[in-house]
Amino acid sequence: MAESTGSLRAKWWTARAKSDSLTCVSTPSLSDLPIRRLTRGDLHACADLSEDRGWPREEHKWGLLLSAGTGYGIDDPAGGLVGACVVTEYGPGRRPELGAIGMVLVAERHARQGVGRRLMQYVVGQAGPTPLTLHATPNGRPLYEELGFKVTGRAEMVRGRFTADGHSDSVATRPATAEDLSAILRLDAEVFGPDRTHVLTRLPAFADQLRVAEKGGELIGYAAAWPNMDTHVVGPLIARDTETAKALVASLAAGTDRPLRTDIDVRHEELLAWVKERGLEGVAFNAVMTYGTPELPGDWTRRFAPLTVAAG
Repeated sequence: MAESTGSLRAKWWTARAKSDSLTCVSTPSLSDLPIRRLTRGDLHACADLSEDRGWPREEHKWGLLLSAGTGYGIDDPAGGLVGACVVTEYGPGRRPELGAIGMVLVAERHARQGVGRRLMQYVVGQAGPTPLTLHATPNGRPLYEELGFKVTGRAEMVRGRFTADGHSDSVATRPATAEDLSAILRLDAEVFGPDRTHVLTRLPAFADQLRVAEKGGELIGYAAAWPNMDTHVVGPLIARDTETAKALVASLAAGTDRPLRTDIDVRHEELLAWVKERGLEGVAFNAVMTYGTPELPGDWTRRFAPLTVAAG
């Protein structure tokens, strides 16, 4: 006997419901997607993620971070990355003394679904007893505070075309050479604290300019300017005093026709006022935060600007 129309319709809806159920099961939730290590092969995917959130692609910076640090990411089954971040560790390889977290990004289509929190919790867990630091935007700061990070300082991002004042600097600067590397590493260890040789040895290839300041044959400061989109970023900026920092910034500005950008510790009020008098303008403030340590190691009085806020 032929089945009734109602019976056939019921069977069709039952089959459709099972199909829909199977489809839902086969699509993993964000919390089920694994977190994996990123490599330089993920550089373009990371740049795409930056662009997705309205940031510059910054492929040059991503390349350094993925080489000198450890990237973590979540693959999107639809292609690209759901989210990513990078941790750059400093100190002995097996016992790092500090980890800097940066480039914490989540794709716009997956925003506000706990991905950033999950990535951060994973990174903190991976770090174990190693103290951590990061530069937080106002939007990111509440999450980091919930996870136990404390505000220990502030940095102001400044940007613009530097206008020289025309007077000769009292501090001599010159391009760095290969023979300066050991002295740069010694000075950096005094000022930054944990060893970051694996990052600084990449500076000659990463930066367009690397300059040192000297007095009486002694190296008293160094700074680099590296390309980022249409600007040159000044960093790191390590100097014995403010006058030395000024001389290094002025010498780097003289070697480029691009606008300068840098992130200066707000405690260096004199340097901030000086660069603003010469054409740079305040763009934003970031909170310097730490986890597992009450403050950053080293000597802040000689640490004027980081290599990048993403790596400390």
